[in-house]
Parts: sequence; C-alpha cells; structure tokens
Amino acid sequence: MKYIVTGADGKLVGKVINGILRYVSGSDLILTTPDLKFVSPERWAFFRHIGATVLEANYDNSKQMEQTFSNGDRLYMISSIAIGETRQQQHKNAIDAAKKTGISHLTYTSFLGADRPEYTQYVLDDHRFTEKYLTNSGLKFNIMRNNLYLDNYLTDLPKLAFMSNNIWRTTAGEGKATFIPKDDSGDVAAALLYGKGSENTAYDVTGAIAYSEREICDFVSKKSGVELKYQPVSVEEYYKFMDSIHIPRDFSGDFSKAPFKLVSNDMVTNEGSVATGQMNINTTTVKDLTGNNPKTLEDIVYEYQPLWNSWIR
Repeated sequence: MKYIVTGADGKLVGKVINGILRYVSGSDLILTTPDLKFVSPERWAFFRHIGATVLEANYDNSKQMEQTFSNGDRLYMISSIAIGETRQQQHKNAIDAAKKTGISHLTYTSFLGADRPEYTQYVLDDHRFTEKYLTNSGLKFNIMRNNLYLDNYLTDLPKLAFMSNNIWRTTAGEGKATFIPKDDSGDVAAALLYGKGSENTAYDVTGAIAYSEREICDFVSKKSGVELKYQPVSVEEYYKFMDSIHIPRDFSGDFSKAPFKLVSNDMVTNEGSVATGQMNINTTTVKDLTGNNPKTLEDIVYEYQPLWNSWIR
C-alpha cells in the first residue's frame, strides 16, 4: 500500500507526515509538492532519511498529477492556497486525476461549517464546491472540517500586534472557539489516510478547550513579557487597519509588502465567526481517531515563542 501526501512542502502537511509515520514506514510514502524547489533543504534531508519518494503534483497540471497519483493507493489532498474559482478548478483537477488513476480513497481538508448554510466565511464556497464534487465523484473518501488553527493565534495575530504598538485588534469580541492545533489536525489526517475513519464520512475537527481571543492575547502577553492590549474593533476598522499594513482583501492583491500571505476578507469573516460563537463547536474527533486528547496553548507555545523575539519592537 502506497500513501500519497500532497503539499509536502507546507507546515501542516509536515505534521501529517509525522503522523502517518506512526502507522507505516517512510518507504510507503509518496510525498508531493507543486514544485520540487519549494521543499527546504532541511525537509529534503528528512525525506531522504525516512526513505520517502518525492514527486511533483501541481494542481494546475492534470497530466503531472495523473503520472504521480498512478504510483499510489490512498491520497491525502491538502486544500490549495488560492481562493475562488482558481481553487475550485484546482481541486476538481486533483479529484479527477485521483479517480482516473484508480486511487482507492481520498482524504480532503475542508473547513468547519461547510455543511452549515448559515456559516458565511470567505473560504466556504470553495470547500462546499469541493465537498460536493468529491462526494459525487464515486471515490471513497473522508472529509475533515478543521476549525481555525490554534497555531495561527500564536503566530499571525501576535505578529500583527507586535508590529502595531502592541495592540491586538480583532472583530472576534468576547467570542470563543475550539481552535484546533495543527499537530492534532495532522494526526487526524494521518489516521484517516491510513484508514481509521468510517468510509464516506465527514468529521468536524476541533480542540477540546474553547478559548477567547482575549484569553489568547493575555497568554501571549504573559509568555512574551510584553503587555499587549486587546482591542475589539468594527469590521470597517479592521479592514482599515489591514489596508494600512498592506494586507490585500483578496488573492488578486499585491502581497509584496504584506506581513504574511493572508487576505483580509478571510480574516474578517473568520474573526466574525468567532464573535458569533459559530466556531465554538465541541467534538471528540481527535480523541476518537488518534487516541489522544487535543493539545492546549501550553502544549504548543514552545514551538512559537522563539519567533516572537524577532517581532517584538
């Protein structure tokens, strides 16, 4: 049995790879990337060490994906970083290639709320499209609907605060969410890729503790030694702030001066969903599929604290 893991150059997929190695040997893995140049030297060394095969599989190149996918049996498909029609077409290409090459099972990373029509986050149209296309493809599948990543609230949001006079701006208000650590998301993905899930089933993937952003802001203040001010703002104020630091509203914008490759339409709607309580969903998916309880802020903060020193002003 050969297991294909797409997006092997990315951070989340690195955690998926660590997870699947609990079940299979590295020689059973086919790791793909849109471009081999995207893989860091450190990750190349790790891939060689575990004996994995590394191939290109660009979601814009159907023939290339067919050549790569024909070498495997079960496929983990990370969602594309694009948003909109481009992403939908890329996902369609990947699913079509999987079906054409006889992939026996596909695991897809979706987003919490894709099955709930009242959820209106910016990225959900793409995930709804992909879920429907996958469900109707005839492929056996699992879908994992991840909550917002807890890790991003120890990286992206602190970075914005440290570079903005230590003010943590958000439209999340006092809402709470069961943010999912990427370690746990990776472990769930690995379990589903290996075959531990129920066939043709979607899973909401959440943490076990509901945190407010104010609590996370206070946590980062304590751990960094820098007093951060938590400042709830309106949607209009949040857009204005992100415009001022060159974060584009959508992926057609200019990222040359942006602090990271995120778009404000995505951030605003995600934060709004925290404010309304939509992301405060409790599940036992992590425990059920991995046997472990979801990690907490304290469990993962060590990974990100060293980054803060370069952002503190």
